[in-house]
Amino acid sequence: MQGDMVLRNFSPNTQELYHRAARDLEQYFNKPPHLLGESDVKSFLLSIVQTKKLSQSTLRITYAGLRFLYETTLKKRWVMEKIPYPKTVRKLPIVLERNEVESLLTSAAGLKQRAMLMVTYSAGLRISEIAHLKITDIDSNRMLIRVEQGKGKKDRYTLLSERALEALREYYKKYLPKHWLFPGGNPEQPVSIATVRAAFKRAKRKAGITKPATCHTLRHSFATHLLESGVDLHHIQLLLGHASTKTTTVYLHVNKKNLSEIMSPLDLDLSPQSKKTA
Repeated sequence: MQGDMVLRNFSPNTQELYHRAARDLEQYFNKPPHLLGESDVKSFLLSIVQTKKLSQSTLRITYAGLRFLYETTLKKRWVMEKIPYPKTVRKLPIVLERNEVESLLTSAAGLKQRAMLMVTYSAGLRISEIAHLKITDIDSNRMLIRVEQGKGKKDRYTLLSERALEALREYYKKYLPKHWLFPGGNPEQPVSIATVRAAFKRAKRKAGITKPATCHTLRHSFATHLLESGVDLHHIQLLLGHASTKTTTVYLHVNKKNLSEIMSPLDLDLSPQSKKTA
């Protein structure tokens, strides 16, 4: 299974999650997976939902891992064929207002934390992407940031804002990073995701923001604010690194500008002609 995942160029995180799914199945029955069948796998998945009460995302990841194990590695496609893929529950993303973003950035604990959060929002980065930025990824001539091997192992370019560049220059003069733009306690390693997450939580708390926002909310806010300012969906898709526009269309549902321009039918005045027809 490990060899098959390496050949498919799966990320280390995906490999670990798929391995965990196979180990959990084996431990549940105390039997190796190749001795188990469709009813066994279905029973195991039901236990995740009913007994362990794990999240839908965990269920989907477990299902995907087991499907890869049986279809690709064990060549037993029939085991998973009749087990339906867990239905995806789609939730609209939390979005911060622009003044909330400004308050959050102002409330950052220090110069480094402010620069990290400012770049995260202004470029629409994932938390892992901001943590792994290198100094060479900042292209101040073209005002672009290169995201190397983002989700799905894809490179892309996104925006470098003037304000973010000013903050980065001020940060650079003070901290003089060598390789990683935001190094961790060990300068040879990038800042940890936990550190970025903690910086966001502290700033959010100090800013008095009560929305259930996370660091990823800055990425959602980036996309929504661009859409509200008139940037077309295709360009937002490219900046975010989405493989399909379908993923990006979720921001149409939280685009306050477009929604606010639509008048409720209750507020529409009936014209004389309409009243006559009625």
